[in-house]
Amino acid sequence: MRSRPPVRPPGAPRRSPWRGYVYVLPAFAVYFAFAVLPALHTAYLSLFEWDGVTLGEWVGLGNYQEILQDAVLRRSVFNALVLVVFFSFVPIVLGLAMTGLLARYRRPGMGAYRFLFMLPQVVPLVAVGVTWRWLYGDDGLVNQTFRAVGLDGVTRAWLGDFGAALIAVGLVGTWVLSGLCMMLFLSGVQKVDPSLYEAARIDGAGPVREFVSVTLPHLRGELAVAMTVTTVAALASFDIVYVTTNGGPGEQTTVPGLLVYRLAFSEGKVGLAAALAVVLGCLILGIVYLINRLSRSET
Repeated sequence: MRSRPPVRPPGAPRRSPWRGYVYVLPAFAVYFAFAVLPALHTAYLSLFEWDGVTLGEWVGLGNYQEILQDAVLRRSVFNALVLVVFFSFVPIVLGLAMTGLLARYRRPGMGAYRFLFMLPQVVPLVAVGVTWRWLYGDDGLVNQTFRAVGLDGVTRAWLGDFGAALIAVGLVGTWVLSGLCMMLFLSGVQKVDPSLYEAARIDGAGPVREFVSVTLPHLRGELAVAMTVTTVAALASFDIVYVTTNGGPGEQTTVPGLLVYRLAFSEGKVGLAAALAVVLGCLILGIVYLINRLSRSET
């Protein structure tokens, strides 16, 4: 039976439907001034060939056409998509694995493990990049470890190797974001009814079956958040790449965020940089929209 809408008592003041909008108006004004307007201005600049100083020349969609034709620009987008694997997929898998272990096997000192896993999130990314640049150096800890176990042939200048540089940068993102994913999933585990775990154990479910059948279905919302945050971090990456490799060797680790910076502030191609920024923003919005749609369809 369909419920009837509540009846307004006689003499009660009529609530204005616009009252709620008044409360959010200040926040919306700030967002519009510092987010929407700059985005629209960037899209406007992308239609010009402009060096940032002299009068710009209207080129329409010429900058976007150059992005599709330029091999370096296309390669930067491809590199960003590769980083999605290391910044998003791998941290989510590791975060789920750590969540399964920490949630099932509760021992004294678990808070210390959570702190250690979450520590990369409170360290500035510039400091993270400097640290890992030293670790990946010729005499860094990574090569020293390989030499200590007799794998001298594996050692190399990781950030200067054409075949390993992008993977090395991606593993830095894995280290940074795994703890964030773990904390998101641990917060989601807290809402699971303990009786579900007891019922699963009575039915003879092992640790893996218990995690897949009980824990994982309750983490859909947290998974969507983790996928969104980590994917945006991969596509908009700049700090770690700039500090560790600056896009090298060659263009092997060049990403759109770094290329936008170069084009705008080093090469004086502000219009092309704006067009690349618009393409990157649309790519991020499209992937985030797809993630949200998939997460809603599963609930």
